[in-house]
Amino acid sequence: MLVDSPPEQRADTAPALPTRRAVRALGLLLSVVMLVLVALASIAVGAKALSPDQVWHGVFHSTGTYGDVVVDGRMSRTVLGLLAGAALGLSGGVLQALTRNPLADPGLLGINAGASAAVVTALTYFGVTSLTGYVWFAFGGAAAVGALVWFLGGSRGATPVRLALAGTAISAALYGYLQAVMIMDGAALGKMRFWTVGSLASATDSTIAQVLPFLAAGTLLALGLARPLNAMAMGDDAARALGANLNRTRALAMLAATVLSGAATAACGPIMFVGLMVPHVVRSFTGPDLSWILPYATVLSPVLLLGADVLGRVAARPAELQVGIVTALLGGPVFIFLVRRRRTAQL
Repeated sequence: MLVDSPPEQRADTAPALPTRRAVRALGLLLSVVMLVLVALASIAVGAKALSPDQVWHGVFHSTGTYGDVVVDGRMSRTVLGLLAGAALGLSGGVLQALTRNPLADPGLLGINAGASAAVVTALTYFGVTSLTGYVWFAFGGAAAVGALVWFLGGSRGATPVRLALAGTAISAALYGYLQAVMIMDGAALGKMRFWTVGSLASATDSTIAQVLPFLAAGTLLALGLARPLNAMAMGDDAARALGANLNRTRALAMLAATVLSGAATAACGPIMFVGLMVPHVVRSFTGPDLSWILPYATVLSPVLLLGADVLGRVAARPAELQVGIVTALLGGPVFIFLVRRRRTAQL
């Protein structure tokens, strides 16, 4: 006669299933490994073919040879890609939570348009030609538009819908101005055509040093907003009941998104789809908790950006495609597929 084991014994001998938190942590660790591999590929692979010995020598010995110069340029490019990708992913995640719109990105609130309009103004009317010169115009334009959107959206009474509407209206007006100036001034068109598609090719140590303080401050602020933004996702009344200060959280979220996307856009130009797609995809396997969405977006967005940059370098050798073109070509179809699959699942 068979006798069942006591419940306590069965519970002790049953294999423990990994918790969802442990699975998320493991996934984040794997994402970091992916980021390291893509960063190494960004240094080793490019439009100029180099042997492994040249790459190794360029990383650890700077003697001024051709290979060393190329690798040194790629390292600056890789660092900027890491920083800009993380900034775009974080700003997209914050804006999607702020507007309660899973399709939101820095372009929705006019931040990219503000940076672009400021750069074309600097080139056309102030004679600024160097990247180190107009990076400050781009950042200033992004910050000014962020503040204007906040004011037009109702300031302390701002709501997600008002912010999105204000950003869309300002974007339309600024892009109209941008196109008018570029059509009337051929020189501005020639100078702007590479910046407006987004590129990491002009990365320098000076550029990184200028935007790094803003990116660091914006990252710390965005990550610190995960808990109050989680509360706001449940609705204004529930957020107030949980002790969240809605006006302060919205203002700080706007500030974080503006600083992050403004600095990234100033350094690289307006790069589309990274801030929109990565947080949206991450949400599908982490759930709605921003305590996980934001760290995942911080790690996986540079994976996408650097991967697209490497692909653009090797796809058209000896020339190269700007990373903004590659992210648009890759991101558009993939994002449409994800949206259609989600819509089908909901029917």
